[in-house]
Amino acid sequence: MKQLLQRLTETFGPSGHEDAIRDLIRKEVRGLADEIRTDALGNLVVRKRPSGERHPKDGPRKIMLAAHMDEIGLAVTHVDNKGFVHFTSVGWVYPPNLPGSRVRFMNGTAGVIGLEPTDHASDVPPLDRMFIDVGATSSRDCPVKTGDVAGFERPFLDLGKRVAAKSMDDRIGCAVAIEALRKLGRTPNDIYFVFTTQEEVGTRGAQTSAYGIDPDLGFSIDVTGWGDTPGMRNFEIALGKGPAIKIRDAGMLSDPRIVKWMERTAKKNRIAYQREVLTDGTTDARAMQLVRAGVPVGCVSIPCRYVHTASEMVDMGDVENAVKLVVALLRAPVNLG
Repeated sequence: MKQLLQRLTETFGPSGHEDAIRDLIRKEVRGLADEIRTDALGNLVVRKRPSGERHPKDGPRKIMLAAHMDEIGLAVTHVDNKGFVHFTSVGWVYPPNLPGSRVRFMNGTAGVIGLEPTDHASDVPPLDRMFIDVGATSSRDCPVKTGDVAGFERPFLDLGKRVAAKSMDDRIGCAVAIEALRKLGRTPNDIYFVFTTQEEVGTRGAQTSAYGIDPDLGFSIDVTGWGDTPGMRNFEIALGKGPAIKIRDAGMLSDPRIVKWMERTAKKNRIAYQREVLTDGTTDARAMQLVRAGVPVGCVSIPCRYVHTASEMVDMGDVENAVKLVVALLRAPVNLG
């Protein structure tokens, strides 16, 4: 699974530019599903039809799983006369994480983020006082232009039980979904694995795909924060203690029936898990919850350190248990009683 995760995280795919990562995921799931299509917003919809004779009396449930393909990035606002590239964010980018970071544009151009001098060495300027140095000497020989998009560049790091990479948010969710699809086999449910676009700029792909699918219930697979490094307080999630079952975040309240279904399934299958209450951020589940007449939703979260940096870290045990939980949820008829 580490090899899959390396391929996913090292593929370019800022919000709105998911073509390469979508093509990679399509190759990984080919032959594993009954239907694979791309919708108008670029979401990759992978359908696994029901099989077997364990359908509930009211027929198979239509379940949507969302894992977003996109990653945070930068977009060029202008190139100055000396060839320095000025930029804005694509998704939520935290300025203190940027100085010295390396980026790469779609055309292959690489660059390093620099910043204008500040009054105090400890100060971090806003994005409009940073720039990307691509080695150009003037605007005429700069190989990028206004509107070009860059992603962060950092190689995959294997630390044994734990791995770190850029775009772990949410390529780790994509990896879990792919592995779950590989292991699922027969299911009484009508399942839509959706690899969504533009989550980092407003959960847009999940909203349009959920409207088209109109699921009976759904959940996202995404990262959550961490509370187990020095100085972190008031957040109990830790790496190595299992995937988290989300209770709420800043944009969504999980349906209590979904939470109970997930917890019952985890306990029955002896899968370690944590309960998550996140005060900042949200996932595709928020958008899924609000389409049409409403959808009961939840979220399986992967604990991740250093979210929205170029070195996001996860525990492989948590990842493997997340796969087990997703497979267990989908193999049996859904019981939300």
